[in-house]
Formats: sequence, C-alpha cells, structure tokens
Amino acid sequence: MMKNDLHEIGKRVLASQPFSVLLGAELLSLAAGLAVIRVPVTPDVRQQHGHVHGGVLSYAADNALAFAGGSVLGPGVVTSEFKINYLRPAAGDSLVARAGVVHHGRRQAVCRCDIFAASGRSETLCATAQGTIRKVSSSVSPD
Repeated sequence: MMKNDLHEIGKRVLASQPFSVLLGAELLSLAAGLAVIRVPVTPDVRQQHGHVHGGVLSYAADNALAFAGGSVLGPGVVTSEFKINYLRPAAGDSLVARAGVVHHGRRQAVCRCDIFAASGRSETLCATAQGTIRKVSSSVSPD
C-alpha cells in the first residue's frame, strides 16, 4: 500500500466517525507510524474560562494515537488505555495532534502524541499523551 493510499483510507475512516464529523476533525497526514489530526476551535468546544475543553484535547490525542497505531497494526484497532498531561490552557484557531509509534508488536502499539494550540503559523504545546493501541480480533463479541 502506498503512503497516499493509507492517508485516503484514514480520511474515510475519520469521516465515518460521527463525533469526529461533529467536531470538524481533519486527518492532515497519515503514514506508517505517524498521524496528524486537526480540530478547529469553535465557541462550542470552549469551557467556562474560554479555553478549549480538556475533553476536546483528549479526543484529539486519543484519535491521533489510534490512527498512528493503526497505521502499523492494520485496520480494526482500539485504544486500550491512554494518559494525558495538560500543560497549559489551549486557545487559538485549531488544535493539532501529532502522534507517533514508540514501539509495536503484532497486536499492540505504544504511541505518543503532542497536542498544540495553533494560531496562524504559531503553535503552542498544550498537552502530551501516551497510549496503547490494540488490534481487535474479528471474533470480538459484546459482553
């Protein structure tokens, strides 16, 4: 599979996620072991102090981690856990989440993600996250 094919597949996957569509998320790039997601900052994603709600930063981290992990594990992945550190309040025009694979085996990948608040060409690191992305068996049944 060529690099552009992976990105096109990733864009279709993101477009199939209703919550991602609701937020206006965009997959800027996807390559083996790397993913970049952009989320526009609108009044609807701010909290009472005017900053971007932490849940939106978590969403961006979670999805970027999953796309990075899925790029090396193949389709059918889920986040089995992740941790996020909020470093400073996020404000700007958009959030940019850049994730990369730290290590992977056949069934899981450990990934890291930095989330930036972007205004024009300026970016400020607002949060960092690490998580484990796990390949889902096709025979998984609901509990």
